[in-house]
Amino acid sequence: MEKKIVQTAGRDALGKFAPDFAHYNDDVLFGENWNNEDIDLKTRCIITVVALMSSGVTDSSLTYHLQNAKAHGVTKAEIAAVITHVGFYAGWPKAWAVFNLAKDVWAEEVSPEDSKAAHAARMIFPIGSSNDAFAQYFIGQSYLAPVSTEQVGIFNVTFEPGCRNNWHIHHADQGGGQILICVAGRGYYQEWGKDAVEMKPGDCINIPEGVKHWHGAAPDSWFSHLAIEVPGENGSNEWLEPVDDTQYGKLR
Repeated sequence: MEKKIVQTAGRDALGKFAPDFAHYNDDVLFGENWNNEDIDLKTRCIITVVALMSSGVTDSSLTYHLQNAKAHGVTKAEIAAVITHVGFYAGWPKAWAVFNLAKDVWAEEVSPEDSKAAHAARMIFPIGSSNDAFAQYFIGQSYLAPVSTEQVGIFNVTFEPGCRNNWHIHHADQGGGQILICVAGRGYYQEWGKDAVEMKPGDCINIPEGVKHWHGAAPDSWFSHLAIEVPGENGSNEWLEPVDDTQYGKLR
């Protein structure tokens, strides 16, 4: 049995201003008509897209119905065939307009491996291997590639989308600290008690010794930075609590 269509947009937008219209929209059009089982929902979605396209409606309401069609099983090939067919009868410009909406709704989903490869292609430094030695201090998957292990330690650290390290502090009796240089993607750096700072390619962050902080990827982007170890006496890292989902979610 198909899932029942439930709509509240009428009441949400017009419940106080036009309660009758809201009732007809939510309870009659969607509540009764859309749930009539004489036509299956997939067919009903296609009919609705055709009707809106033929009427020249190519705004957010059509986007909603394209999304609804996809959710009820209309494939990219099917919607392309539908739009092409209707274009001959309703007009070629209308077909172009609807295709511009549909191609975003049916955008190809990129696999994690493909997105990782695309990220790697944007920078000159390697992604490296899984950062297993420090995995316990990260939420999500990170990768580590040594760039220099002599004189000054320089490492390319890569974070998958949503990955970040725990709050931590770089200690040293003298000198110490760290420098971050973003080389690809988009991420964040945050010091304790301050707002997070967005990092994009070319951005440089200087982290003094003794400052509690974290850094990592944006929720929707891979992120790589060079981590440069500032020389210091008796240097050490103090790993602290994770950046929880509530804190991190505020960056969206």
